[in-house]
Amino acid sequence: MFIDALLEEARQRIASLPEKPRTLYLGGGTPSMLSPTHLRKLLGGLGEILDLTSLDEVTLEANPATFDVAKARLFRELGVTRVSLGIQSFAPHVLETLGREHDPAQAAESVRTLREAGMPAVNIDLMFSIPGLTHDDWRRTLETAISLQPDHISAYNLTYEEDTAFFEGLKRGDLDADEDRDASQFHLAHDLLTAAGFEHYETSNYARPGYRSTHNRGYWHGEDYLGLGPSAVSTIGGTRTKNIPDTAAYVRMVNSLGHAISESESLDAAQRRLERIALMLRTDEGVPLDLLDPAAVTRLQDLGLAETRGSNLALTLAGSALVDPIAAELA
Repeated sequence: MFIDALLEEARQRIASLPEKPRTLYLGGGTPSMLSPTHLRKLLGGLGEILDLTSLDEVTLEANPATFDVAKARLFRELGVTRVSLGIQSFAPHVLETLGREHDPAQAAESVRTLREAGMPAVNIDLMFSIPGLTHDDWRRTLETAISLQPDHISAYNLTYEEDTAFFEGLKRGDLDADEDRDASQFHLAHDLLTAAGFEHYETSNYARPGYRSTHNRGYWHGEDYLGLGPSAVSTIGGTRTKNIPDTAAYVRMVNSLGHAISESESLDAAQRRLERIALMLRTDEGVPLDLLDPAAVTRLQDLGLAETRGSNLALTLAGSALVDPIAAELA
């Protein structure tokens, strides 16, 4: 029933778009856990709505413990062109802290499995500044990831989101946030990955030449996007909508209305400007100078945190480690 509802929502919402999507991203959970039957139904159904072969990129999020060679070949057969692996770490104690089901050997094998299946592009997701992750742990994780020769590596700083176990641990004092540790591990990732030939094209993302994520770049540049499924968010033509979070209610709404939108707001020019600054500031292209206060631009340049690149302001490496507070200042 859920996949039927998802396909019906896709059918209705895509038909109303002013332009057809250029990319497809299957994530927000672990879609690689789906059975072969459900994967065929989902991707086969999407392929009837969209010509997947015409898209720039079809990405599937995957957990290393959820697929084998046969399933990886099925991903490829069904039109997936890029798999993003939620590995997070190659340190056993860190995987245990994160509650991950795979071990380092399974993580490494999952990359080789995707290569054996002929997957055109493979991304490895990593995370740093995790409780218990030492500088040497992080170096070894990065070196292991590089040795597996993926096309793309995402290296994210752990953030403490409300209503998570990590956030509760932070409030209790069991865990700590350390800006110096964050910066040190951020710089280590930059140094090792760029030395290995990866382009640092967004604060947390590194790609070999020709393998930058089309889907993610569209998001960072403020392009419209359509989200499908419970809790999914869409921004189309200046209007942002959010689907109802409850799965059973989502299925009922789609079956009766053709959509599951529970919230909607029109973004004004000021909101769109702030979002554009916050997102584009993360990229190596930077933000158009005409969106920014000249005095703030000068201040950042004088501090060595930003530089002009053509008609844009882009962060230096020192500035990239402080992207969030800088974005708040520019807003």
